[in-house]
Parts: sequence; C-alpha cells; structure tokens
Amino acid sequence: MQVPFCQTKCTYCNFHTGVVSSAKFAPYADAVGAEIYNHAKLYCAAGMHVVDALAGMIVDSVYIGGGTPSLLDPVHIQNMLFAMRETFGWKGTAEEQASGTGVEITLEADPETIDAAKAAAWFTSGVNRVSFGLQSFNDKELIAAGRMHRRADIYRAVPILREAGIRNISFDLIAGLPHQTAQSWRQALDELGNLQPEHVSVYLLEIDEGSRLGLEVLQGGSRYSARDIPSEDDMATFYETAQEHLRSAGYHHYEISNWAKPGYESRHNLKYWRREPYLGFGAGAHSFVAGHRWANAHDAADYVKALEQSRLPVEEHQLLTQESALEEELFLGLRQLDGIDAAKIERDYRVQLSSRFDPLAKQGLLERQGDLVRLAPAKLSISNEVFVELMR
Repeated sequence: MQVPFCQTKCTYCNFHTGVVSSAKFAPYADAVGAEIYNHAKLYCAAGMHVVDALAGMIVDSVYIGGGTPSLLDPVHIQNMLFAMRETFGWKGTAEEQASGTGVEITLEADPETIDAAKAAAWFTSGVNRVSFGLQSFNDKELIAAGRMHRRADIYRAVPILREAGIRNISFDLIAGLPHQTAQSWRQALDELGNLQPEHVSVYLLEIDEGSRLGLEVLQGGSRYSARDIPSEDDMATFYETAQEHLRSAGYHHYEISNWAKPGYESRHNLKYWRREPYLGFGAGAHSFVAGHRWANAHDAADYVKALEQSRLPVEEHQLLTQESALEEELFLGLRQLDGIDAAKIERDYRVQLSSRFDPLAKQGLLERQGDLVRLAPAKLSISNEVFVELMR
C-alpha cells in the first residue's frame, strides 16, 4: 500500500510524493480501502485478465510505503489493514501475527513522527516491522538533505517502538549525501551498533534530473550543497566499508543493498527479486500478476477521483514478452547474493545464456560455479554497470 505524502520534499528524492494538507489523508485512505474491496471488479471492468490467477492466494506480507505513511492517523492505517483482512486470505493466527511469524506487516516511518500512542496503535493493528528512513546520523548531512529529523530523534524513537512490541526494525542509510565524509560514514555505522536494528539497507546516492539535488549537480550548480557530494569513488568506498562493518556485526548480506540479522530478511522485498506475484494499492503502487505489470496513477488527487468514479486508477499496463521476463529474471535474480540457477532459467525460457555470462565472468564481474551464477562480491558497488553489460 502506497502513501505518497510527506512533510517536506527531500533534496535527493525522485519519487512521486507531495506535501499536502492533513485533511487529504482520510479521503485518500478511504480510496485505498475502496480499491482493495473492489479490486476484482475493477480489474475485470478494465479488461485485465488476472482475477483467476489471484484465486486462492494468501497474503503473507504487507508493505505500507511512501512517502511517509507514519504521518497518517493510526485509524487510517488500521482501516486499510482491515480492508486487506476482509478481502483476502490471511496467513497465520493472531498470536503468530503478534510474534512476527504470521503476516509480515511493514510500515515506513520517519523518526520525528513517532510517539508512544501511534506505536501502540500500529502494533495493535498488526504492524510488526518498521522501516526507518534515517539516511544519516549526522545533523549537518540531514539538514543539507532536507530531512526533518535529527540524530536525537532516532535515539528517542527506537525505544518507543521496542516498548510498543515491535521487534523488527530496519534502518535506511544513504552513501553519498552532501557533506558526508569517511569519518561521518564510519560513525553512522558505529551508531547501528548502539541501536541494533534487525535489518539495514544501504543505498548509493542517485544523481538524476528527477530530484532537485540531482538536477542541480547535472547543471553544475551549487544549491542544495550540490558541490559537497562525495566522489563516486568515495561512495564505492563507503559501500565497501559498510559491507565489512555489517558482516563483522553479524548481518547477512542477502541483496545488493540489504543486510539482515539471521531470519530478518525482508519477506516482502524478496518477492520483488524472486518475481513472485504481488498487488499494489494506492497512488503510484505497482502490481505484478501472471505476466502483467501495472502501475496506478501517481497523482493522489487523480487516484482518489478515479476510485470515486469506480474506475481502476491504472496509468501504465504491460503484458511482459518472454524476452522482457527473461531480462527481469536475470537482473532481479542477480541482485540477490545467492545468485541464480542458470540451468533452471535456460530450461524455463528455452535459451542458452553462456554467451551472456562467459564474457562477464572472464572480466571478473560474474562468478559461475556449475549452474550457480552470481555477481562477483567485489563488484557489487558497480552492479548497475554489470547489468547494462549483461543486457547488451
């Protein structure tokens, strides 16, 4: 479920999110509920032949992303989750849910939005995992990035979640923020040891025209501290430092950008990389079922209007070709450090892949051990370049 609302727009953000009045929250949550309750009817009316493929599917993970879903009143979160339970089969008992072994329900949150009443209400609603968009522990870096929280907010928020019963917490960090140094990056990694999150995601700063900071860099400007961004080599070094630090701290590196303590890998995100079916509800949400990919309208007002008119709010729809599906199989599968079963993919798609793999293996970009193919561990920081070569 997607909630595209924020308190402010971060300088590096290239997502379709916006700052709106809180009066918009309730109508939006109602529209998400309507999409959930009426999804089958809406798909059929739009001529999308996916309903049969959904029959008998059981919900085992829910991800409430953003934006900043933690801005919503807890009752809005509760109502959207209630719609999910009413509409779909649900994995596990109430006791399993509370222990985290039932449906994995993740809520994205910003530290400054956390209070005890919200945390207790989320837990009562079934939320058992919170993903924090920290990005940094350094106040100078946070200010430059346009973040609302400060380091102190992180240390205040985490105990509140623990006390509410939430035992699975994930931190996001960005390598490459303006003013970031090797010292401040190492300090951020050390701070993880103080708070002991179960999961950590590390992303390299993206420079593209979709964000204010990215556009400023591309245009050679100085706003948003654009001239204080670390070099690409420094970013790669930060990533490699994180690899070593998190490994030493007992985290399992299971996907290019993701580390987890044993048993705390993100069940929901693994579905994306394994190309398992999922449904997305809300503005900008994506879905993948039976070879169909579709995306809802990104504009929240257009999304709400479509649901009020009983229309499916889809703005993009694609039925994958075999070639497109194969490419997804390769680059999504190779994001996982366990790699891919090349023989299985060759059987499933009736192709030979040696001509793609062998040149990259000779360059040291891929490793091949029998049928197992994976990215070379030393090349994870340049994975995008490897994928480009693989798809040529």
